[in-house]
Amino acid sequence: MTRDLIPAAHPIIGEEEVAAVSAVLRSGMVAQGPQVAAFEEEFSEHLVDGAQAIAVNSGTSALHLGLLAAGIGVGDEVIVPSFTFAATGNSVAITGATPVFADIDARTFCLDPDAVEAALTPRTRAVMPVHLYGHPADMESICRLAESHGLAVFEDAAQAHGASLHGVRVGAFGTFGAFSLYPTKNMTAGEGGMVTTREPEIARRVRLLRNQGMEKRYANELVGLNNRMTDIHAAIGRVQLGKVDAWTKQRQANAAFLDENLDGVVVPPVAEGAVHVYHQYTIRVQGTDRDRFQQALREEWQVGSGVYYPIPNHRLPSLEHFAPGLDLPETERAAREVVSLPVHPSLSQTDLERIVEGVNACAKAGA
Repeated sequence: MTRDLIPAAHPIIGEEEVAAVSAVLRSGMVAQGPQVAAFEEEFSEHLVDGAQAIAVNSGTSALHLGLLAAGIGVGDEVIVPSFTFAATGNSVAITGATPVFADIDARTFCLDPDAVEAALTPRTRAVMPVHLYGHPADMESICRLAESHGLAVFEDAAQAHGASLHGVRVGAFGTFGAFSLYPTKNMTAGEGGMVTTREPEIARRVRLLRNQGMEKRYANELVGLNNRMTDIHAAIGRVQLGKVDAWTKQRQANAAFLDENLDGVVVPPVAEGAVHVYHQYTIRVQGTDRDRFQQALREEWQVGSGVYYPIPNHRLPSLEHFAPGLDLPETERAAREVVSLPVHPSLSQTDLERIVEGVNACAKAGA
């Protein structure tokens, strides 16, 4: 019997999203307009404890404009993890500042506060942790460290919509947070991003920067960019915002089933006080060939998977010149061992059981 592949990710776009887009197109208000304003207000209330939310055209733009609004530029250093998508390091580098790569915590895959402290120099201006895979970074330790050294804290929350630590939502800890609304994220706008902040001046500067540096037409105050979100994308995002809580609960339930039933691999732990939203369910495959493990899982069990991320930022051709000779042992180990399994809310119970059966068989066989 031929089985359909269980995909590693599965964006959910329904008729409500289609209807919302059609309504915008019929309205004639397609550029940044009332849908964007409503989406910003609803995102603020729903996901970031009332911090201001400013919509932009991608998660990378959210990071970039947040950094620019905070005054980061040439001569500055920002400490970031290397074990993340390249947009984290890219966004620092594109401002003219230097990304300084630090190691991760072996359990959570997020930035290690001790590694941050070891990476400090007189040029350090800020720390930018990533809430990787939907698990919050150790924000309490990072914020304490930053305060003691007079540093800003920025949050890359691209994968962590609704995650929290000790009751505080990610995106509400630092000077700013940056979310992605790419199709494979826990919720999408088709494409887009959101900057969140409690600092009015940061919010104002982001709004200027996304719109050619102007608040009033042709009265450009700053050198800015065109990083606006359209009403089409905002309309999709508003519909998805009403669904994301239920999807998150399903992701968490799927993760709990995998936690309970997987054998022979290291399942992702959750730190005390943390709410993990499982953008990815990332295991460690130890003592076996990861590529063969993935190949067997796909070919023999029709279970898709992904590796996020096989090449750390500090070894990418685009960024390695910032970190010559740098040794990040936990980052390198994670890059060799991680595999992300399907956890998305479209999974059926039968899908979950096949994932478990396949992973356990491949782990037992050593793939």
